[in-house]
Amino acid sequence: MDSSREIELEGHIIDSGIITRVYDKIIDMGGNFELITFDVGKKKQDTSYARLIVTAESEELLEEILSELHRLGAKMPEVEDVTLKAAEADKVVPKGFYSTTNHPTFLKYNDRWIDVEYIEMDCLIIIKPDEDRAVCTPLSRLKKGDLVVIGEKGVRIVPPERSRKVNSFEFMQNTVSSERPSETIIAKIADEMLEIRKNGGKIGIVGGPAIIHTRAAPALAEIIREGYVDVLFGGNALATHDIEYNLFGTSLGMDLDSGKLTPGGHKNHIYAISEVIRAGSIRNAVDQGIIKKGIMYECIKNEIPFILAGSIRDDGPLPDVITDVIEAQEIMREHLHGLDMVIMIGTLLHSVAIGNCLPSFVKTICVDINPASVTKLMDRGTSQAIGVVSDAGAFLPLLAKSLSKKSQE
Repeated sequence: MDSSREIELEGHIIDSGIITRVYDKIIDMGGNFELITFDVGKKKQDTSYARLIVTAESEELLEEILSELHRLGAKMPEVEDVTLKAAEADKVVPKGFYSTTNHPTFLKYNDRWIDVEYIEMDCLIIIKPDEDRAVCTPLSRLKKGDLVVIGEKGVRIVPPERSRKVNSFEFMQNTVSSERPSETIIAKIADEMLEIRKNGGKIGIVGGPAIIHTRAAPALAEIIREGYVDVLFGGNALATHDIEYNLFGTSLGMDLDSGKLTPGGHKNHIYAISEVIRAGSIRNAVDQGIIKKGIMYECIKNEIPFILAGSIRDDGPLPDVITDVIEAQEIMREHLHGLDMVIMIGTLLHSVAIGNCLPSFVKTICVDINPASVTKLMDRGTSQAIGVVSDAGAFLPLLAKSLSKKSQE
């Protein structure tokens, strides 16, 4: 006998294509549906409402379909409180635990809805009964006895919806193309950054060593100096080559002014790391006058926090690099909370790492010369990311120029 269940969808479900995605998902997974109610909003600001009966040939298949529809924002008309189960040991999840999306999430607990704090994808939700709070929790933080949410019952998510009011960010929503006018795109990004700063918001930059190799470092240093960056994320390579460039004029041994390899220049990045180690830290090297300009210099001088996460490939590394990956994740998360925009430039691995920790409502821009890098970021769950196919050496100087021009208008 077929199994069936009612679901509801509410919001700008037509504009955002959510209703179509729900229909497709049901059919693709071997289910069927009957549309019971569909109230379409009459005005631009009005939301729409749909009620469906979803049918499948077995209860198991129906549960699988409903689990996927839940992640698209579907909810049950009759909602019970969430189911909880205590973790039996540190970092050991109960069977059937609820795995989070990066969308705003709410739980029904003690007959009322509460929001889930610090939401990010692929985590658990634990309830703190003494504080009446629900907290999104990565596996590394799970402790024995934590009350973990089980299944989707009593859980609602709100996927991002395309606004009917076009703003400066909407013009390039969810597209990746190398055939779009870069200067126009960069001007729109500058508008958005100025608006965020005007409203007291925060902007993060995720950078890779390509910023240095393409001679875009002075432009990023200017953007930091002018107050458009609130936190910088990167790795050992970003800081090392920035310091190498400002000490020796080279990056990976190549003179960036002439484009020629410098004799013995392949050792310069090791010299740069050694000088910072001698000083004790990047801040000490700046204070002692060893580092006199550049990205890291501007971060120190303007009190902009930077998080340098290490990898197995690192030379040195610099003393400021966090080599414990779990510690790096924790510090990254601390500085991601409260960001309104993140711009990722020329670093796929760090972009994916940051993207995995971002809520879907944070405006995310991924800049890379390779369109596949931008697509990979989206495929790994950061669906809100905007792709800009551009070389860092072209993007950052144009962005700095646009910000300077627009701030004076």
